[in-house]
Amino acid sequence: MHPLVTGFLSLVAPTRCPGCDEPTEDSSVFCVSCAGLIERVPGPQAVFEYGGPVADAIQRFKYDGHSELGSVLGSVMAGDAHRWAGQVDGVVPVPLHWRRRRARGYDQAALLSRPVAKSLGAPLLLRGLRRVRNTPRQVDLPHRERQQNIAGAFAPWRLRGVERVLLLDDVRTTGATLQAASEALKAGGVSEVHTFVLATRVLAQAT
Repeated sequence: MHPLVTGFLSLVAPTRCPGCDEPTEDSSVFCVSCAGLIERVPGPQAVFEYGGPVADAIQRFKYDGHSELGSVLGSVMAGDAHRWAGQVDGVVPVPLHWRRRRARGYDQAALLSRPVAKSLGAPLLLRGLRRVRNTPRQVDLPHRERQQNIAGAFAPWRLRGVERVLLLDDVRTTGATLQAASEALKAGGVSEVHTFVLATRVLAQAT
């Protein structure tokens, strides 16, 4: 891990585990018990396998009002994002529809993106994409219906001069949301879209 990122993590590391809310030791993000249950994902597109303490942390972050976990979990993503340093012109979070954002009180992908953009020294393009349809949650739909549900849900916005983008979200299930968002970015003139998520569901979980 890049030493600058390590230093950044030490500043924002929580005193309580995002998965179980128990105290953590030293500068660890997850407690010892939870850390032993977490599966890392090889490759550049995700940090963790979705499940166990990671799923619990995401649940608390997205649905239980713990918006403060955005900087914590985002800092973990920042530790893996250094491979894109100098390779992207901006970081674009997959946006919520405004109605869902208003109900939740925050956009979880935007909160995750802030530490990533800071670590890369790249602008955070909160207005790079708009969600123009308030679609049903992907996780509530059968696998075969997810791509149809999300098609046409995004539109590019304010992307002039942006050619290379890191597209960021919290969870990838089938990849349909990221694909639709990527297509919208390319329709707006972006030539390269790299996708990055906190956690990815394994195939058995996605069906």
